[in-house]
Amino acid sequence: MKLKLFVFLTLCTIGFTTAQNASGNGVITGKVIDKNSQQPIPYVNVSVLEDSKIITGGITQENGNFTIKGLPLKKYLVEFQFIGYKKVTKEVTLSENNKTVNLNNVIIEEEAVQLAGVEIVKERSTIEQKIDRKVVNVGKDLIASGNTASDIMNNIPTVSVDPQTKELSLRGNSNVRVLIDGKPSNIDAGQLLQQIPSSSIKQIELITNPSAKYNPEGMSGIINIILHKNSQDGFNGSINSGVTFGETPKVNSALNLNYRVGKVNFYSNYGFNHGLNANRGHINSFRPNLENRQEFGGSNLNTSHLVKLGMDYYIDEKNTISFYTNQNIVAGGGDGYTTINYDSALLRDSKQFSYSDNDNYTQTYDLAYKHDFSKKGETLDFQANFSNTESPEKTDFKFNQTNPTSTRFTTNDIERDTDYLQINLDYVNPITESIKLELGAETRIQKITNDFDETISEPSESYNRVGNSNFVFTRNIHSLYTNFGKQWTKWSAQVGVRLEQYEIDGDFQNVVTSSNSTENINDRSAIKDDIFSVYPSVFFSYKMNDKNTFNFNYSRRVDRPSIGQISPIREWTTPLVESRGNPALEPQFTNSFEVNYTRTTTIGAITAGVFYRQINDEIGRVIYKNPDNNNQDIISYSNFDNNHAFGTEISANLKVAKWWSINASSDAYFKTVRGTVENANTGNQERAEVDVVIFNARMNHNFVATKKLRFNLFAMYRGKDLGLQFERKPMYRMDVGSTYTILKGKGSITARMNDVFETMNFSFDGSIPYRQTGAFYWESQTFYIGFNYMFGGGKNSALQRKQRDQNETQGSGGLL
Repeated sequence: MKLKLFVFLTLCTIGFTTAQNASGNGVITGKVIDKNSQQPIPYVNVSVLEDSKIITGGITQENGNFTIKGLPLKKYLVEFQFIGYKKVTKEVTLSENNKTVNLNNVIIEEEAVQLAGVEIVKERSTIEQKIDRKVVNVGKDLIASGNTASDIMNNIPTVSVDPQTKELSLRGNSNVRVLIDGKPSNIDAGQLLQQIPSSSIKQIELITNPSAKYNPEGMSGIINIILHKNSQDGFNGSINSGVTFGETPKVNSALNLNYRVGKVNFYSNYGFNHGLNANRGHINSFRPNLENRQEFGGSNLNTSHLVKLGMDYYIDEKNTISFYTNQNIVAGGGDGYTTINYDSALLRDSKQFSYSDNDNYTQTYDLAYKHDFSKKGETLDFQANFSNTESPEKTDFKFNQTNPTSTRFTTNDIERDTDYLQINLDYVNPITESIKLELGAETRIQKITNDFDETISEPSESYNRVGNSNFVFTRNIHSLYTNFGKQWTKWSAQVGVRLEQYEIDGDFQNVVTSSNSTENINDRSAIKDDIFSVYPSVFFSYKMNDKNTFNFNYSRRVDRPSIGQISPIREWTTPLVESRGNPALEPQFTNSFEVNYTRTTTIGAITAGVFYRQINDEIGRVIYKNPDNNNQDIISYSNFDNNHAFGTEISANLKVAKWWSINASSDAYFKTVRGTVENANTGNQERAEVDVVIFNARMNHNFVATKKLRFNLFAMYRGKDLGLQFERKPMYRMDVGSTYTILKGKGSITARMNDVFETMNFSFDGSIPYRQTGAFYWESQTFYIGFNYMFGGGKNSALQRKQRDQNETQGSGGLL
C-alpha cells in the first residue's frame, strides 16, 4: 500500500512539474537591428503567435533588446512589426531541452527608403476599404495630376471640385466636412486645398458615413486629408511653386520646413497665392412683360498668405504636447458689370458697375496634449482650438438707366467678425485584443457679428437713403460620444452613439432713413432654438477572404444652416436678382445607409456600393419675388418636405501593365425632391415634386514612359441635375499632363493642360417661377507649369516614428 502511494505521489509530482514547465518556463530573447544603419531600434512590436493567434508579446527596449518570458514549451511564430518597416517572422520551438531561445540580432528593413529627409512615395495610388471609410494611399500618379490638393481631388473617386468656385463635394453633394490630420480647419476648404502641396499628402480618407466619434454635420460625410509626418532628425523641407496661364498668369507657391533636435520638433509652412481671375455669364429671362437678357462679367484679383508655425515637445515616450498657430491673410478686390436689355422698347435698359475690396484675416491657435498609457493602444487626447476671423468688405455700385438717363450710386460697407472655440477630449481603450472602447466629449462655441451699412444716392432726383443692418448670431454645441468595437475571425463590428445639445441665438436689427420719409424703417427680430439630438451609428464588416470584403453601415447626420443661409442681410445684389438668407431655416436631418463590396484582383481593387438616404426638412435653394420690389427676384433657402435619395457607385484602381495604371469611378443617384415654390403668375405658393437621376463618371490614366518621365490623361463627366426650379446641364472636360523627375529624384517638373477642348461651363434651364436659361464661364482652359523640390536630411528617430506616425491624427508639420 505504501509502495502504491509512493508511486502515485511520484507520478503526480512528475506530471505537475511537466505541466509547470509546459505552462510557463519558456523564454525568447533577442535584439532588433535596422538593416541599413545597423543601429538598434526601440519600441518595435514583438508578437508571439500560436496557430495564427497572438498569445503574448512586448516591445523592444531603448537598446533594441527584448525578452518574452513565461511561455509554454511549444512551437511558435514570432512577428516583428514597426511602422515604416517590413514585417519579419521567425519560427521558434521551445522544448524541455531548449527552454530558452536567443534569436540574436533580428534584422528589419524599411519599406520606404528615406531620401534627403523626405519619404519616397509609391509609384501607384491604391485604395483600401476599411470598416468605416475608404482610404486612398496617394502615389506618384496622383501627385503628377496636380500641384495642389485642390488639383488632385478631382481624380479621387466620388470627389469633385467646382472649377469656378473651388467648392468641394462628395457623391455630388457639397454638404461635406474637410479635416486635416483628423482635425477641423477654420479656413475655407476651397482656399485651404489650394495651399496644400500635393506632394505633402500621404492619404485621403473618404468617410461617407462617419461614426459617432465625428461631428454629425454634413450629409455626404467627411474628407480627411492625412499629411506626411517628417520622421527625421535635423533639418528637412520642400518647396512647391507653379504658374497657371489662363487669360492672365496666376502664381501658387508653398514652402514647408521641419527641424527636429532632441525632444523638440519645430515646423513652419508658408503658402502664397496670387492671381487675377475672370468670369462672365448671361441669363435670358422670359418673365411675362419683363422679358430680358442679363449679361455678367468681371475680374477679381486675390492675394493670399497662409503661415503656420508649430512645435511638438516629446516630454517622454508616453507624453507629447503640441502647439501651432495659423495666420491666414487674404486681400482681394475686383470689378464687375451687369447689363440688362429688355425686349420691350417701353422698358429702360440699364447697366450696373461694381468695384469691391475684400479682406480676410483669420488667426488660429491650437494646443494639444497626448498621453499613451502602459497598455498598448490606450491613449488620452486633449485639444483646444481658438480662431478669430475678420472679413471686411466694401463695394461701390454705379447704376445707369437709359431713356431717360439717370444714375444711382450705392456703397455697401460690411464688417464681419467671427470667434470660434472648440475643445475636445478623446479616450481610447483596447480592452482586449479584439475589443476597443472609445469615449469623448466636445464643446464648440461660435459668435458671429455682421454689420451692413448701405448708402444710396440719386443726384438727379435729390434722393438719399441710408440703411444699417446688424446681425449677431451665437451657436453653442455640446457633445458626448461613445464607440464600442469588436472583432471576430472574419467579422468586425462597431456601434456608437453621440449626444448633442444645440443652442442658437440670433438678433437682427434693420434701420433705414431716407429723403422719402415713407421708406423709414426700424425693425428688430430674433431667432432662438434649443435642440437635443441623438446620433447613432452602426458598422459591420465581413472579410470572406483576402480577395472579398463586405461592409454595411448606418448613421444619422445633420446639416445645420450656416450663417450665410440664415442671415437676413443680403449677400449680393443686381438690379433684378438679390441673394439673402432665411432666418426661419431649420436643420436638415438625414438617416444614411450603405452597403459596399471590395474585390481585390491581381491587377488592383474594385469597389462597388449602394446607399440610401432618408432626408427630413431638406434645405434647398428657392427663388421668389421681392415683396419690396416687384421687378426683383430673391434667391434664398427653404426647408422642403421629407425627401429620399439612393444611389450606386463603382470605383477601380487597376495596374493594367507595368507602364499603365487606371483610376476610374462612376456613380448614379436617384432622388425625389418635394417642396413649395412660388407661381410667378399668381404669386401663390404651390406644391412641387420632381424625380431626379444624376450620373457622374471620371477616369484617370497614368503612363510611365521612363523612370523619370510619366504622362497623365484625365476625363470627367458630370450629368445633368434637376431641381424644383431649374435643370443644370451636363458638364465635362479632359486634361493632359506630364511629370519629369530631376535632381536625382529630389525634384520634379509638372506640366498640364486643363480643359483641352474648353467644354467646361455651368448652364441651366429653369421653368419656375418663370422660364429662364443661362450659362456661366470662367478660365477653365489653362496651362500649368510647376516645380517641386525636396531637401534636407537626417538620421531616423525611432521615438519620433512611434509617437508621430502611429497616430495619424496628430496635427503636426502640416497646413491646417
